[in-house]
Amino acid sequence: MQQEKQNIGSMFDRIAGKYDYLNHLLSLNIDKWWRRQAVKTIKKDFDGGCQCLDVAIGTGDLAIELACQLNSQHTSCNITGIDLSIEMMRIGEEKVRKRGLEQCISFQQASALDIPFADDTFDIVTCAYGVRNFSNLNKGLAEMQRVLKPNRQLMILEFSYPKNKLIAWTYDLYFTHILPAVGRFFSKDKTAYTYLNRSVKSFVWGEQMCKQLTAAGFSQVTHKTLTCGITTIYTATK
Repeated sequence: MQQEKQNIGSMFDRIAGKYDYLNHLLSLNIDKWWRRQAVKTIKKDFDGGCQCLDVAIGTGDLAIELACQLNSQHTSCNITGIDLSIEMMRIGEEKVRKRGLEQCISFQQASALDIPFADDTFDIVTCAYGVRNFSNLNKGLAEMQRVLKPNRQLMILEFSYPKNKLIAWTYDLYFTHILPAVGRFFSKDKTAYTYLNRSVKSFVWGEQMCKQLTAAGFSQVTHKTLTCGITTIYTATK
């Protein structure tokens, strides 16, 4: 698992072409609703413009949702996305251009463990389905805390495990057998969607994740589950 996390950029490069399609297919399109709900939890109390950082931006879906919601409130935003996968970001840039959002969303190859920005730079820091891929979770959270301005908000969206035993059993069956098989068939990659299954199973969630955020220096840490606990929104303040 640790070695896979170190090679995460090249793995996502390999599946980039099918990533969005499989995300929507395997989640029955619920992933779009998850992102909308996650962005709604962000306090958008800005006078004028705001600087945003989307960590592990991938193909840009969360950044696009954030830009759309901020623009609908007449808030000028500048969203910088960082990721290790060049191919994922290339697809993201195409989507951003088609939506006419290239003036407010930009992409940069960088590691979440070494974010190339000064302390207290951003009004919002977000990360959707990326923190479980950090090879060092504590360092990644500390970096996001460092670049966030004081009294501003972090939002993380990540997979979690349902507490209901029947739902958890069904979810585990799906993640262990169905999702890897479908992922392999469409992406032609033998390891990527098996990694996804293992990365979710081995990752911290719920109260454990909240403790990690508190240890990283955040306060006002909250978590909210969606869709029977399949995914969780975490918010925290610097």
